[in-house]
Amino acid sequence: MIRAMVVSALVALMGVPSMAQVPQVPLFAFASPDAAAAWQTVNDGVMGGVSDGRFRITERQTLEFYGTLSLENNGGFASVRSRPRTLGLQTGDTLVARVRGDGREYQLNLYASGRMMAFSYRAPVKTRAGEWIDVAVGLDRFEATSFGRVLPGAGPVDPRSVTSIGFLLAEKTPGPFALEVAWINVLRESGR
Repeated sequence: MIRAMVVSALVALMGVPSMAQVPQVPLFAFASPDAAAAWQTVNDGVMGGVSDGRFRITERQTLEFYGTLSLENNGGFASVRSRPRTLGLQTGDTLVARVRGDGREYQLNLYASGRMMAFSYRAPVKTRAGEWIDVAVGLDRFEATSFGRVLPGAGPVDPRSVTSIGFLLAEKTPGPFALEVAWINVLRESGR
């Protein structure tokens, strides 16, 4: 009951129609034995850094993204993302993720096919240490980025081109981190 109220409040604050009017379409859940096969980590080692980001599927049927963020060797990011596939997103969709974090600010990332290297659309996700929260982010709230920098004029995300979704930690505070994800759904207006 309380979780539903939190989502409804978030949805109302973000200008999204009420939950009663908008069905949730499951995008990712972590109950199947092969759920881990659909995910991968990408850390700053691709640029010489030494951050250690990992993930596992827990006995609670959640995805746990954890590790240690390091700023050594010009590093400073760790990420987990789904392997590319057609996600079926549509204009006007809102992504909703149930997460439990450590109080850090993560980025919810969308990866589009056919874009330049290190390109993603990002939206901030501020967690509360040890608390489950439902985060709702409309596709129109994502900003285009490359190598962590906002790309003005890149235009909005084309929902049809999104092939992967993930979480990134790049807040430049070294040390351990942990983010647990129960599920990722899509809020979609009725009739679409």
